[in-house]
Amino acid sequence: MTIGPVLGQEAAASLDARLAAADHELATRYPGDDGRRQPVHTVYVSAERFTPDLAADWGARALEAARTAGGLQSLAETIGLGGTDGGGADSRADVLAELVQAKLAAEPIEDLRLDFEDGYGDRGDEQEDVDAVAAADAVARAVAAGTAPPFIGIRFKSFEAPTRRRGLRTLDLFVSALIAAGAEHGLPGDRLPEGLVLTLPKVTSVEQVEAMVDVVERLEAAHGLPAGRLRFEVQMETPQLILAADGTVPSARLIHAGAGRVSSLHYGTYDYSASLGIAAAYQSMEHPAADFAKNAMQVAVAGTGVHLSDGSTNILPVGDPENAVAAWRLHARLVRRHLERGIYQGWDLHPAQLPTRFLATYAFYRDGFAAAAARLRNYVHQIESSVMDEPATARALAAFIRRGLVCGALTADEIAEAAGVDAATLDSLALNRPIDAEEGTHV
Repeated sequence: MTIGPVLGQEAAASLDARLAAADHELATRYPGDDGRRQPVHTVYVSAERFTPDLAADWGARALEAARTAGGLQSLAETIGLGGTDGGGADSRADVLAELVQAKLAAEPIEDLRLDFEDGYGDRGDEQEDVDAVAAADAVARAVAAGTAPPFIGIRFKSFEAPTRRRGLRTLDLFVSALIAAGAEHGLPGDRLPEGLVLTLPKVTSVEQVEAMVDVVERLEAAHGLPAGRLRFEVQMETPQLILAADGTVPSARLIHAGAGRVSSLHYGTYDYSASLGIAAAYQSMEHPAADFAKNAMQVAVAGTGVHLSDGSTNILPVGDPENAVAAWRLHARLVRRHLERGIYQGWDLHPAQLPTRFLATYAFYRDGFAAAAARLRNYVHQIESSVMDEPATARALAAFIRRGLVCGALTADEIAEAAGVDAATLDSLALNRPIDAEEGTHV
């Protein structure tokens, strides 16, 4: 007996037509990871304190702080990162110390925000105007000299009514002065840093995000910038973005209201905690209320290509040696905690936090590398094993290894040897994109 389908081309065409709008919605609203680098942390300093040498100064101060604990190797062991390295037989503390030493010398800050908000305060319009223009010139000089972090920008005052006009003016002055300074100092293209980041803080409504879209569109038009050049991140510091009065979840809505310009959502530990009435002693990145907010944000960004960042801890490793060690242990644990939960970025407030930022981050990737590389090798080369991974899991394995490579925790040689893949194949798997056979890159 021969059995064939009873539904013909007409039914298939009807199905395509019926789902066309949903297909388009999925493709445009959830495009997936675009492959751009996500920094492992954001550092912020009051805007007037920025100089082109600030990153190098923070790196030197970070190493000096580690020296007070006996050096990076001793610090790694003190915070519980001894034992055998996940990528080989060498001492984990030795390997981590060597990698972090190089990182703090070459790129101690991955993302820097010059702050005109809480860290700057109200200094009067005249002074803030001066500082906004000076900050733009200093950033252009740092980029031209090659001393700027890969990502750099400003956090201006919020679009809440009391600070709205001041925030808008500072943003306008900074961008306008940055373009002029970029031309003066020989920056290429549109004269803006490639890694320019703008931070919109204390957002309480989707309408503020829509207003920010209008503002950056106006700035692009005024300066002849390409459409979409100015993107921004949203600081999630208010409960109104987690649950609105009508029961909806604005953290999800604002991403799509951002018209492709929202680059990241950043959790604000202390403003958010305070807004819920949590006592100061219990305000923390690991408070259950913080986890609830970040879980909602994590679901909101999934598949959109928008990054997610955890907040900061204000317990600093300074002063009394005993207190410093306790603070380092806390910081390393919190960094590891958000990495294990799939949040790959956080905020740092002091140079002495950089050693544990990178020690904990590098340990996370190296601890998981051997198992991830073996599973990826088996998947790519179709080697039978006790774990049968699906394409989605293979993407996760590749993405994990790729993040470790980008931040400096892993090397291309280690990956090629252990996973049996080159950089192009790793990108293709992590981003779910085919490799261009002629160019050798993903498309």
